[in-house]
Amino acid sequence: MDPIYVTGHRNPDTDSIVAAMAYAALRNACGDREYEAACLGHVSDETQLVLDRFGFQPPKLIHNMYTQVRDLDFDTPPVLSTAVTEGHAWRMLQEHKEISALPVAREDGTLYGMLSREDVASYNMALVTAGVLDEVPLFNVLSVLEGKVLNEAGENTDTIFGEIAIALPMSRENLLFRDPNTIVFCGDQPDMQRRALEMNVRCLVLCQAELSEELRTLPTTTCIISTPLDAYRASQLIFQSTPIGRICRTKDLVCFHLEDRVDDVKELVLKHREHCYPILDENERVAGILTRYHLLRPRRKRVVLVDHNEASQSVPGLEEADIVEIIDHHRIADIQTRNPIYVRNEPVGSTNTIIASMFQDRGLMPTEKMAGMMAAAILSDTVMFKSPTCTVRDIKTAERMARIANISLDELGKAIFSASVEGKTVDELLFTDYKEFHIAGHDLAVAQITCVDSGNMLQRKDAFLQLMDKTAKKNGFDLVILMLTDVLLEGSQIIYVGDDDTIRQAFNVTPKEGTAFLPEVMSRKKQVIPMLSALWG
Repeated sequence: MDPIYVTGHRNPDTDSIVAAMAYAALRNACGDREYEAACLGHVSDETQLVLDRFGFQPPKLIHNMYTQVRDLDFDTPPVLSTAVTEGHAWRMLQEHKEISALPVAREDGTLYGMLSREDVASYNMALVTAGVLDEVPLFNVLSVLEGKVLNEAGENTDTIFGEIAIALPMSRENLLFRDPNTIVFCGDQPDMQRRALEMNVRCLVLCQAELSEELRTLPTTTCIISTPLDAYRASQLIFQSTPIGRICRTKDLVCFHLEDRVDDVKELVLKHREHCYPILDENERVAGILTRYHLLRPRRKRVVLVDHNEASQSVPGLEEADIVEIIDHHRIADIQTRNPIYVRNEPVGSTNTIIASMFQDRGLMPTEKMAGMMAAAILSDTVMFKSPTCTVRDIKTAERMARIANISLDELGKAIFSASVEGKTVDELLFTDYKEFHIAGHDLAVAQITCVDSGNMLQRKDAFLQLMDKTAKKNGFDLVILMLTDVLLEGSQIIYVGDDDTIRQAFNVTPKEGTAFLPEVMSRKKQVIPMLSALWG
């Protein structure tokens, strides 16, 4: 069954990633094994510290939720080698009547060509009309004729070719075979058998007949084959010994890859109008074939959103996916769903506080290591319980998780925030916890860095402003704000690019050279975005 991805927002923070992992673990523990945690971006140093401390690997990184070729119920017929006989390929085509063509692959599995019934029919008609067999491996001939080699010359023969001839009575001199480059089909006709061997024809095929001991020992370079088939049937079937690598179509093939978007595939299918198209994997190996029928009802990817419900913060291609659930603690934003879904949105400081309650609702307790990660996520998102978004419930839940994990919240919190800014570039710092918003016709971005010494961070103000200005111009933002949230000062020093009056009116402060201090402002979600929303209506 296809997975249901549980994912947080872009530029994921610790709460977002741990929430995805915790919720997937909860559903899997309840028997819903298809839930899989995922993330949409680089794991921050803070989050990596938490993962390492409790022995977890980062979730799977996904880039989009677009409906892709891999989401289609495409056909997976046999993939044939170029050396396979035409006879075997025809049987495969007959067994898979719903398939109009079979893929032909090289030895390494990469696509060589496509073989259709029309290809086989056209080639056969041309050969039968000409009555000449092109050079083919002897093994192929033995296979289609169900034959066996009878003499030493045959054992030393690797390939055969030549004009096809069915032996007629000696009295019809004008119809007798005369060219040594001939494949003779003969019944119980000792005189014709002798003639063929004395002429050293390429091959003598004995059809439902025996070879006398005298003729068997006759010196000859002719390959002698015995077959249980009659001469007419054998002379037709021998053309099916041709390797399909010579027959299949190899030019102007239109191929698709598993990662291709279905919308793009539809455009090409309408343009080319082939019966079917080969599908290749990331290594260019054949994965299946696609027809127009498969495009009618593609399977949409399924996703659970945690720690966000805003399209601009979610995975690209979300509009093509089915949102199964939303678990969040932010404002209700602009995400729409095709069908009614389960939504759990509560005014608490951390998504993991909600998920801990869901463990309790189902009578489950997180494992010791998972509880430790959830406690760390609550500490991170509530800024060690100093954020205005923090509730008594967050504190009680974090304390319970800490008891399960047998850890110290104070020690864990200090370790988290001391690791979040060390040794990072301005670019890394700005985009680690960066979110974009659209409010009342205004486009903006708000990044947040939680630290214990905002003074040191302010020394890099000019570098931050330069990068923020570049970001604003590139994206057409009205405002870009960087919050330097200081745990010890219990406030945020902001650096911004945009209108001074907006900052002055929204936060009732006097900005200076692109900076301002906002006392007791610790939350982007509960204090910054609401003030801007109120200003702009």
